[in-house]
Amino acid sequence: MNDEYYMREALSLARSAECLGEVPVGALVVRDGEIVGRGFNSPIGASDPTAHAEIAALRDAARNLDNYRLPGCELFVTLEPCAMCAGAILHSRIARVVYGARDPKTGVHGSVVDLFAVERLNHHTEIVGGVLAEECGQLLSSFFAARRAKRA
Repeated sequence: MNDEYYMREALSLARSAECLGEVPVGALVVRDGEIVGRGFNSPIGASDPTAHAEIAALRDAARNLDNYRLPGCELFVTLEPCAMCAGAILHSRIARVVYGARDPKTGVHGSVVDLFAVERLNHHTEIVGGVLAEECGQLLSSFFAARRAKRA
């Protein structure tokens, strides 16, 4: 299995969020080739501003592994992480993040800032961006276009 395989799994989770009227972002945590955590955006339904896909996947993995630290784990997410999610990724000691589409408004792997490159931080995570970027971006673009059309 490769990065595209896991990103397709994350896209499936993003579609679950979309079905619930949430911004379609999905994430999963993988350790040694096994999916150990899954999540998708649910801040609207959960009335929780922290209910991003990455946070949900990290929480699920931490419960499943019975450890708040997730060394050796990889996080796959359909959208470039925001500052809140980057903080959680770094605190959980995720080894590698793979994301799909860039987020020009809140992305912190270079779109707005690059928190992952701050040398003074005590943990560093390998980042790979652009995996299935077009498909991930199209899902988000279609979602927001449909929302704008409903308001018109």
